[in-house]
Amino acid sequence: MNFMLDEDILFLKKNIKDFIKNEVEPFSMQIEEEDKIPQEIIEKSKKIGLFSLSIPEEYGGLGIGMVGKCALYEEIGKTHNGYTTLIGAHTGIGSVGIVEMGSGFLKRQYLPDMARGERIGAFALTEPQAGSHATNLKTTAVKQGNKYILNGTKHYITNATVADIFTVMAVTEPENGSRGITSFVVEKGFPGFKVGVVERKMGLRGSHSAELIFEDCEVPEENVLGEVGQGYVNALKILTNGRAGLAARNLGSSQKLLDMCMLHAENREQFHVPIIEHQAVAHMLAEMALEVEALRSFMYRVAWMVDQKQKVIKEAAMLKLYGSEVYNRVADKAVQIHGGLGYIKDFPIERYFRDARITRIYEGTSEIQKNIIAAQLRKEYSR
Repeated sequence: MNFMLDEDILFLKKNIKDFIKNEVEPFSMQIEEEDKIPQEIIEKSKKIGLFSLSIPEEYGGLGIGMVGKCALYEEIGKTHNGYTTLIGAHTGIGSVGIVEMGSGFLKRQYLPDMARGERIGAFALTEPQAGSHATNLKTTAVKQGNKYILNGTKHYITNATVADIFTVMAVTEPENGSRGITSFVVEKGFPGFKVGVVERKMGLRGSHSAELIFEDCEVPEENVLGEVGQGYVNALKILTNGRAGLAARNLGSSQKLLDMCMLHAENREQFHVPIIEHQAVAHMLAEMALEVEALRSFMYRVAWMVDQKQKVIKEAAMLKLYGSEVYNRVADKAVQIHGGLGYIKDFPIERYFRDARITRIYEGTSEIQKNIIAAQLRKEYSR
């Protein structure tokens, strides 16, 4: 395994690091207070290619492999998580389905605009009765002539309010269970489609999640993504592929928290010495650093496996589980190290603590990841 980054990725990593530090991070408190990402940041993000990370060069993207993307995602993760979620959902689960499973028509139709950030992507699987139980979908798609008619509701859909292109899972053959689900590429402007209630969340301000409502929504048959009846399989592939990227963003946030804690521990004095000289604080910092480095190594291993087209169902689930748990543990220690300062809204530690919590829920809960890991272990040990 070779995790060395080539010069092009190192150059991009340096540019993105500088962009995040100088152009995004100064707006973090404004994003938090206004619950909105300034349009000027989005426009600048387009210009440096942040919306094109997952899209092949032939369609105007950067065509970066998973190892390279994770290196860049780590830098993106070092700022406001609402911003990182906007970028991550678009370049991850919002576009990877079209890249990996889309027909030539779908790729030509959507990927160039998505690469430029002119049309934002989103992924729509979750429903009120189908969260962790993803095969229990109620949204239906009925073939009528050269169109499918979609009816149903999705919720908790990241990027819903800003997205233009949605990868949507719907039931086409109810009698076939998980093999009766089909995935579609749905445009915001299709008749019968609308965005419903915008959910109020405890974190990720600036990143909006909402309902999607389909009322006799007309979708052309050429917008079927992959094969009819393979939508559930497609969804699993999309989610599995995206888990290394999500772990990389969690890694970036965890590293940022460690950096802030080290600075605070060196400068904050209690009992006439910097608090880093108190063993309780020093041990927390050591534990944080250990978990950050372990996550970094695991992340690059799984990313390399993805690039090598290896089967990563178990490893991706492990990485998603471990990455989200590390971020939550690091955020908790960061609050403790900062004391009262870590609990107030005028300082970013409190925000990271709230934002970390969703990582154990979205794109597959920690419990679901454990189910996947256990199922794969049973297959391995039954051979």
